[in-house]
Amino acid sequence: MARAGDAEMLRAYLEAGVPVDLRNQAGDSLLMLAAYHGSAPAVNALLEHGADANGANDKGQTPLAGAVFKGHDDVVEILVRAGADPHAGTPSAHDAAQMFGRADYVRFWEVPPAG
Repeated sequence: MARAGDAEMLRAYLEAGVPVDLRNQAGDSLLMLAAYHGSAPAVNALLEHGADANGANDKGQTPLAGAVFKGHDDVVEILVRAGADPHAGTPSAHDAAQMFGRADYVRFWEVPPAG
């Protein structure tokens, strides 16, 4: 569901009581799966239901690092605006952005949020 990006079905399951930070056998949360697979609607749904934007999997990777690794610009922006820490995890999203030459991401989270 999170991986496939079916945000409406995901919302229905969350509202029926499925834990928002449910994890698979690798420790990947629903948010990690949605972020890694580039499903902005599912990422939004999970964050709206209180998903931990900085929750790392068993390897220490965060949803933001997964989105950076896969180059999902819209998901990166959503996660950063939701408070995801680009320096959390191993490797961090910041490290991943530097490894993959994504200076645009680094500039994005170094600018203070508007407001």
